[in-house]
Amino acid sequence: MATYSAEVIWERGEALFTDNRYSRRHRLRFDGGAEVPGSSSPHSVPLPMSDPGAVDPEEALVGALASCHMLWFLSIAAQRGYRVDHYRDQAAGTLARNTDGKWCISVVTLHPCTQFSGESLPSEEQIVAMHHEAHAECYIARSVTAQVRCEPVFGQAPPA
Repeated sequence: MATYSAEVIWERGEALFTDNRYSRRHRLRFDGGAEVPGSSSPHSVPLPMSDPGAVDPEEALVGALASCHMLWFLSIAAQRGYRVDHYRDQAAGTLARNTDGKWCISVVTLHPCTQFSGESLPSEEQIVAMHHEAHAECYIARSVTAQVRCEPVFGQAPPA
């Protein structure tokens, strides 16, 4: 069993705080040393209390799902002898009310677009099968209650 950690760091600064107009900007620090700016989403908390340039929790969830899926897909493709040159996913999460009337990320849709090269190229059917397997193996997808969809993109090269 493994344990993963993230440190969330927020400081009030000079804000009054009790007027609820404090900055939601914070830092997310991960065990490998990476640090990214975090904030509430401007959809949830209006500007200027939110920072649209920072990663909000909803984006982080969508990003975690897309990243985990990609890592599994790349591993599966390599195991099957396919050479992946590019992978890009413009994933999207939808905020909606659940059956209890509470806000949640209800659906995350992945749109992976891959480019292969080499002598052995997978068919669209084989690519879809690898995406299904990647979804089944993704720890993050198995950890959320939101529906996670995967809609591979064909017929175009992933943008740089």
